[in-house]
Amino acid sequence: MSQPQEATPPPLHSVSVAGVVVREDGRLLAIRRADNGTWELPGGILELDEAPEAGVTREVLEETGIHVEVDELTGVYKNMVRGVVALVFRCKPSGGVERTSSESTAVSWLTPDEVSERMAEVYAVRLLDALDGNGPHVRSHDGKHLIPVG
Repeated sequence: MSQPQEATPPPLHSVSVAGVVVREDGRLLAIRRADNGTWELPGGILELDEAPEAGVTREVLEETGIHVEVDELTGVYKNMVRGVVALVFRCKPSGGVERTSSESTAVSWLTPDEVSERMAEVYAVRLLDALDGNGPHVRSHDGKHLIPVG
């Protein structure tokens, strides 16, 4: 007689999208989040009925006032603690005017050096990966630090 096995709940993940918006002068669009004050890429949770490219376009516009054209997927990043998988796309600005929103207290165009200074490593790497042309990158982190592969 076999023992009944407890049903294991399915893993819960959410999918987010973020845009690495690169201006012609090489500056990168970033926001200071309203909820925790950290500098990050504009982005958010992908809606169930939304294509990733449409989601990143919507999120960037909502948080920054900037319209974008999506170029390409540059990375997939998983927060192993929170179960969030982030799809990051390089984008080009195509209009709009910078403005804050209920989700952002500041919107700024940063140099790559400023990105490294202002952002936590797990967010800065997403911008820097998008610039290196070797993507898409696949990385995992614990919310604060990258987890080495292997």
